[in-house]
Amino acid sequence: MEWGLPEWTVLALLRERSRHGFAIAALTGADGPLGRVWRIPRPVIYRALGRVESAGQIEPLAVESGSGPQRTVYALTDGGRDAVDAWLERPSEHVRQLRSDLLMKLALLDRRGLDATALLRAQRDVLEPIVTAIGDEREQEEGFDSVLLAWRHANAGSALRFVDDLIAESGSQAGRARRRAQDGD
Repeated sequence: MEWGLPEWTVLALLRERSRHGFAIAALTGADGPLGRVWRIPRPVIYRALGRVESAGQIEPLAVESGSGPQRTVYALTDGGRDAVDAWLERPSEHVRQLRSDLLMKLALLDRRGLDATALLRAQRDVLEPIVTAIGDEREQEEGFDSVLLAWRHANAGSALRFVDDLIAESGSQAGRARRRAQDGD
């Protein structure tokens, strides 16, 4: 499915538990925990809900009544669950997507207490050849083309180092957890 970050974020938040659009918008708003990564305005959340519902990925579960307007609570379908789980494992194909796509996936995985190492290794596998190709291309260029490629190479290289650092950190955390478990035996 070719959706944007709003649709995938809606599905991932519904993967955590059933909720209504207003609750999702609060999580992705300027003051929400996911809004720190990528702010998704409330109208965009409601459009995303409509798209994923039309695609059969979610279904209305209940309607909450309260002091304000009625709110429809949505739940994932089995297809929605499978789709979002696959998306959370898929690396970003372009360096420019890392700021939004990869960071949001990492935040969503962390919220569920899931290990991100497989995603990070897959992301590394995508980034490494990009860094190499840009470096090789840069050697062939002159003038502003060389400057532009230097910029792209620096950004891609920084992204690769970022991912490598996170992989190393996750390995260190796993090692500490194993040692704690062994010490407790």
